[in-house]
Amino acid sequence: MRILVDADACPVKDEIYQVAWRHGVAVTIVANSHFRVPIHPLVSRVVVDDGFDAADDWIAAAADATAIVITADILLADRALKAGATVLSPTGKAFTTASIGGAIATRAIMADLRAGGDIIGGPAPFAKTDRSRFLSALDTALVRLKRR
Repeated sequence: MRILVDADACPVKDEIYQVAWRHGVAVTIVANSHFRVPIHPLVSRVVVDDGFDAADDWIAAAADATAIVITADILLADRALKAGATVLSPTGKAFTTASIGGAIATRAIMADLRAGGDIIGGPAPFAKTDRSRFLSALDTALVRLKRR
Protein backbone atom coordinates (compact mmCIF):
# COMPACT_ATOMS: atom_id res chain seq x y z
CA MET A 1 0.00 0.00 0.00
CA ARG A 2 1.11 3.51 -0.72
CA ILE A 3 -0.19 7.05 -1.03
CA LEU A 4 0.62 9.03 -4.18
CA VAL A 5 0.19 12.79 -3.81
CA ASP A 6 -0.29 15.30 -6.62
CA ALA A 7 1.60 17.79 -4.50
CA ASP A 8 1.35 21.05 -6.40
CA ALA A 9 -1.07 23.18 -4.39
CA CYS A 10 -2.08 20.26 -2.13
CA PRO A 11 -3.24 21.82 1.16
CA VAL A 12 -3.24 18.59 3.20
CA LYS A 13 0.31 17.28 2.93
CA ASP A 14 0.90 17.48 6.70
CA GLU A 15 -2.31 15.55 7.33
CA ILE A 16 -1.26 12.90 4.81
CA TYR A 17 2.04 12.40 6.63
CA GLN A 18 0.33 12.07 10.01
CA VAL A 19 -2.19 9.46 8.85
CA ALA A 20 0.40 7.55 6.79
CA TRP A 21 2.83 7.33 9.71
CA ARG A 22 0.08 6.10 12.02
CA HIS A 23 -0.76 3.34 9.52
CA GLY A 24 2.84 2.66 8.48
CA VAL A 25 2.13 3.44 4.82
CA ALA A 26 4.62 4.93 2.34
CA VAL A 27 3.92 8.36 0.84
CA THR A 28 5.27 9.58 -2.49
CA ILE A 29 5.06 13.32 -3.09
CA VAL A 30 5.08 14.10 -6.83
CA ALA A 31 5.67 17.61 -8.17
CA ASN A 32 7.48 19.48 -10.90
CA SER A 33 9.54 21.52 -8.45
CA HIS A 34 11.60 20.84 -5.35
CA PHE A 35 10.05 21.57 -1.98
CA ARG A 36 10.54 20.33 1.52
CA VAL A 37 9.25 17.00 2.68
CA PRO A 38 9.81 15.48 6.10
CA ILE A 39 12.88 13.33 6.52
CA HIS A 40 11.19 10.04 7.28
CA PRO A 41 11.69 6.52 5.92
CA LEU A 42 8.07 6.39 4.70
CA VAL A 43 8.23 9.66 2.73
CA SER A 44 9.80 10.04 -0.71
CA ARG A 45 9.74 12.86 -3.22
CA VAL A 46 9.64 12.57 -7.02
CA VAL A 47 10.44 15.69 -9.01
CA VAL A 48 9.31 15.41 -12.62
CA ASP A 49 10.23 17.71 -15.51
CA ASP A 50 8.24 20.82 -16.35
CA GLY A 51 6.37 19.10 -19.17
CA PHE A 52 2.61 19.54 -19.37
CA ASP A 53 0.96 17.03 -17.01
CA ALA A 54 4.32 15.37 -16.20
CA ALA A 55 3.35 14.86 -12.54
CA ASP A 56 -0.06 13.52 -13.56
CA ASP A 57 1.56 11.12 -16.03
CA TRP A 58 3.96 9.81 -13.37
CA ILE A 59 1.15 9.29 -10.84
CA ALA A 60 -1.16 7.64 -13.39
CA ALA A 61 1.62 5.23 -14.39
CA ALA A 62 2.33 4.35 -10.74
CA ALA A 63 -1.32 4.01 -9.66
CA ASP A 64 -2.80 0.58 -9.10
CA ALA A 65 -5.18 -1.21 -6.75
CA THR A 66 -2.72 -0.85 -3.86
CA ALA A 67 -2.51 2.95 -4.16
CA ILE A 68 -4.45 5.87 -2.78
CA VAL A 69 -4.09 8.92 -5.01
CA ILE A 70 -4.64 12.38 -3.54
CA THR A 71 -5.51 14.97 -6.18
CA ALA A 72 -7.92 17.77 -7.00
CA ASP A 73 -7.33 17.17 -10.72
CA ILE A 74 -10.43 15.48 -12.14
CA LEU A 75 -8.71 14.12 -15.24
CA LEU A 76 -5.92 12.60 -13.12
CA ALA A 77 -8.57 11.15 -10.80
CA ASP A 78 -10.18 9.48 -13.82
CA ARG A 79 -6.87 7.98 -14.95
CA ALA A 80 -6.07 6.73 -11.44
CA LEU A 81 -9.52 5.16 -11.08
CA LYS A 82 -9.06 3.36 -14.39
CA ALA A 83 -5.78 1.97 -13.00
CA GLY A 84 -7.68 0.60 -10.00
CA ALA A 85 -6.55 3.15 -7.39
CA THR A 86 -8.61 4.70 -4.61
CA VAL A 87 -8.82 8.45 -5.26
CA LEU A 88 -9.50 11.26 -2.79
CA SER A 89 -9.63 15.00 -3.24
CA PRO A 90 -7.94 17.22 -0.62
CA THR A 91 -11.42 18.05 0.69
CA GLY A 92 -12.06 14.38 1.50
CA LYS A 93 -14.40 13.77 -1.41
CA ALA A 94 -13.90 10.31 -2.87
CA PHE A 95 -13.81 10.06 -6.64
CA THR A 96 -15.48 6.84 -7.78
CA THR A 97 -16.23 5.21 -11.09
CA ALA A 98 -19.86 6.20 -10.52
CA SER A 99 -19.10 9.88 -9.85
CA ILE A 100 -16.18 10.65 -12.16
CA GLY A 101 -18.27 10.98 -15.34
CA GLY A 102 -20.38 13.74 -13.82
CA ALA A 103 -17.28 15.50 -12.48
CA ILE A 104 -15.65 15.43 -15.93
CA ALA A 105 -18.82 16.76 -17.55
CA THR A 106 -19.07 19.60 -15.03
CA ARG A 107 -15.40 20.44 -15.59
CA ALA A 108 -16.00 20.64 -19.36
CA ILE A 109 -19.05 22.87 -18.94
CA MET A 110 -17.15 25.23 -16.64
CA ALA A 111 -14.23 25.38 -19.10
CA ASP A 112 -16.65 26.25 -21.92
CA LEU A 113 -18.23 29.00 -19.82
CA ARG A 114 -14.82 30.47 -18.98
CA ALA A 115 -13.74 30.27 -22.63
CA GLY A 116 -16.91 32.14 -23.61
CA GLY A 117 -15.99 35.00 -21.29
CA ASP A 118 -18.48 34.23 -18.56
CA ILE A 119 -17.29 35.23 -15.13
CA ILE A 120 -17.84 32.34 -12.79
CA GLY A 121 -16.57 31.67 -9.30
CA GLY A 122 -13.97 29.08 -8.49
CA PRO A 123 -14.12 26.45 -5.81
CA ALA A 124 -15.03 27.42 -2.27
CA PRO A 125 -12.07 28.37 -0.05
CA PHE A 126 -10.47 25.45 1.76
CA ALA A 127 -11.95 25.24 5.28
CA LYS A 128 -11.29 23.48 8.57
CA THR A 129 -14.22 21.16 7.85
CA ASP A 130 -12.53 20.12 4.58
CA ARG A 131 -9.36 19.25 6.50
CA SER A 132 -11.34 17.21 9.03
CA ARG A 133 -13.32 15.44 6.31
CA PHE A 134 -10.08 14.63 4.48
CA LEU A 135 -8.45 13.13 7.59
CA SER A 136 -11.46 10.89 8.14
CA ALA A 137 -11.68 9.87 4.46
CA LEU A 138 -7.97 9.02 4.24
CA ASP A 139 -8.08 6.97 7.43
CA THR A 140 -11.17 5.10 6.18
CA ALA A 141 -9.58 4.45 2.78
CA LEU A 142 -6.41 3.04 4.37
CA VAL A 143 -8.40 0.75 6.67
CA ARG A 144 -10.45 -0.45 3.69
CA LEU A 145 -7.31 -1.18 1.64
CA LYS A 146 -5.70 -3.05 4.53
CA ARG A 147 -8.73 -5.36 4.73
CA ARG A 148 -8.43 -6.39 1.05
